[in-house]
Amino acid sequence: MKGDKGHWFVLAAAILWGTTGTAQAFAPASAQPSSIGAIRLAVGGAALLLFAAARGVLGDGKPWRLLPTLISAASVAAYQLFFFAGVAKTGVATGAIIAIGSAPVLAGVLGVLLRGERPDRRWMLATALAIAGGALLVGGGEGGLSVDPVGALFALGAGASYALYAVVSKGLLADHHPDAVTAVVFSLGAVFLLPILFQANLSWLAQPHGLAAALHLGLFATAAAYALFSRGLMTTPVATAVALSLAEPLAAGLLGVFILDERLPPQAMVGAALLLGGLLLLSTRLKTG
Repeated sequence: MKGDKGHWFVLAAAILWGTTGTAQAFAPASAQPSSIGAIRLAVGGAALLLFAAARGVLGDGKPWRLLPTLISAASVAAYQLFFFAGVAKTGVATGAIIAIGSAPVLAGVLGVLLRGERPDRRWMLATALAIAGGALLVGGGEGGLSVDPVGALFALGAGASYALYAVVSKGLLADHHPDAVTAVVFSLGAVFLLPILFQANLSWLAQPHGLAAALHLGLFATAAAYALFSRGLMTTPVATAVALSLAEPLAAGLLGVFILDERLPPQAMVGAALLLGGLLLLSTRLKTG
């Protein structure tokens, strides 16, 4: 797709997603992963809804298809629950590898089944490079990786939820403005997670760094990121868009080095190079299939 800029929107979204781990590192120790996920979606959904209302894109007069809207919102909510449950059981490194690494493959399969999009060999090679690089980057720290079967299934559920959201929401983008789609889907997804907020201990939000982490996660890592992702998804095949999202662990790794003073061992540096190569391959001469 010569001249298409959609993949740059997706890459920008992935970079914002990559700030999630750093933001959580500054959150109080009392903040539970499930409550962080629910707060993130609540703040992000509210921000997206206000932004879409201010732009006047919600009242376009077109009917919303109920089933795709509900599936997209449920997928967004399910991702939060599956991902945080997965990393709690099997660790951040393994959970991230399974969730982020499985999403492009699952999105490719769903894209073929539901939208008739057929990824080409270039996508297959680039995605394989990016997944391998992501595994080396995330798993390159000391201590290696541990795999808990239940945690792995939860992480796989997160990857499937993200892939399903990307595929189904692209259909909504054909009928509505991208800001309207993200506003409706994420605010509805936040409603699905309200029971968690009613039961969770949210006292950590009263602390300045807790509130700052929540606002960053909601406004930047969710609202701004998914607004960009939806714009990119309009002109980028689903499988390619989700594969480009593998820039997230690269961004997270760089932030860990420069902000959290973490060190990347040689294995992780090789992974970063492979991941960057895969992303460069994906972001040039994109094809619609």
